[in-house]
Amino acid sequence: MSAAAQSPPWLADQPVQGPPVPPEWLAYRPVREDRLTRLVNRVSARSPIWLAPLAILACTGGAVGYTLLTDPTTAQAGDPPSCLLKYLTGFVCPGCGGTRAAWFLLHGDLPAAARHHLVFVFAVPFLIYLYVAWAGRRLFRLRLPELSISPGAMITFMVVWGVWSILRNLPWAPFTAFYV
Repeated sequence: MSAAAQSPPWLADQPVQGPPVPPEWLAYRPVREDRLTRLVNRVSARSPIWLAPLAILACTGGAVGYTLLTDPTTAQAGDPPSCLLKYLTGFVCPGCGGTRAAWFLLHGDLPAAARHHLVFVFAVPFLIYLYVAWAGRRLFRLRLPELSISPGAMITFMVVWGVWSILRNLPWAPFTAFYV
């Protein structure tokens, strides 16, 4: 059977469009891994299953300890912890106020935490649940209901975060209330 006979009738008299595909495009060649990728894959294959959840917990514990020790709510400009973007430009970035919000959350002051970074306060319970579900499944084969976030919800979250970040940099009322 010819190609013209297999085509729909409205395409039967049309020539093939475009240049031919080079044969090397159709041949599959596995990508050769670099040294760093091979090392990481080797280490992850040999490491115990509890190491990744423990490492994330240790990093989070270090961040919490640093936040509690430095008391970011009383820090002056240039004191640790300082944000280089705010220090150099004067603009508040999308994450600005997150450390202070974490400090207030750790001390149980939810309104003050929300005042400093509302989006962070909103996201913290979801992040904690995602970690507990992942670590529980990895370590204990615990099956918590999966948190399924649709692409639309994620895009909406990112748009709200972006708009909020722009509004908190505007220098006139009522937007000056967002400045921290």
